[in-house]
Amino acid sequence: MQGPFLEPLRPGDGPYSLRTLTLPPAREILVLAPHPDDFDAIALTLRHLQAQGHALHVAVLTRGTGGVETGFEGARDDAEKAALREAEQRESCALFGLPPDRLQFLRLWEGTDGGHARLLAWMAERKAAHLLFLPHGNDSNRTHRRTFEAARAVAADLGLHAWACLNQDAKTVAMRVDLYLGFGEEEAAWKARLLRCHRSQQERNLRTRGQGFDARVLEVNRQAARSLAIDAPYAEAFELLPAAQG
Repeated sequence: MQGPFLEPLRPGDGPYSLRTLTLPPAREILVLAPHPDDFDAIALTLRHLQAQGHALHVAVLTRGTGGVETGFEGARDDAEKAALREAEQRESCALFGLPPDRLQFLRLWEGTDGGHARLLAWMAERKAAHLLFLPHGNDSNRTHRRTFEAARAVAADLGLHAWACLNQDAKTVAMRVDLYLGFGEEEAAWKARLLRCHRSQQERNLRTRGQGFDARVLEVNRQAARSLAIDAPYAEAFELLPAAQG
């Protein structure tokens, strides 16, 4: 156990429902989103924590330009695609209720520094954090894996005494569920509104997969709830690890 925030949880002893946990108030929580839109995939967990008085700090690590079809809303080059995706993320975070100064776009893995220095600087300013949300390392998406590896390396460099909550995603290969947040249809509808703010992803998924981005994410949550055999129809699921573990 790295600190008191999630006492007396132990990885592997769960799964625990976030709704039944009493957490100390007013703590710092870091959210590392590999792409614009990954914040929204765990939005109900983050809303639950923000409502309890915890301060969310969100870093979007990459521009996610590869997810924008050329010509969508007039975006043709990488700069225009990046501006589009970042505008979508700002819109969804405004709907969520995140203070604008809590959202930063780091644009990692561009240029010569590999992004480590920028991520290190951002996390060093917030090294008193108690929870760190990031993607699972066992994922078929390369950027998700890079985010996991980079975050864990920086956390080790900083000696960050926090838990890492590794979230389940459509491309997560396999994971242990230590923590979850179950939710119903009304909350699912709110989450779908956030996800549809990412119009570039919604339209691309409709065209290439025959279902919207909102439906795809919620189906992951539906399957998680079924595997957990809980009463709620949906769940956001997480594996816990000490953030600075090697």
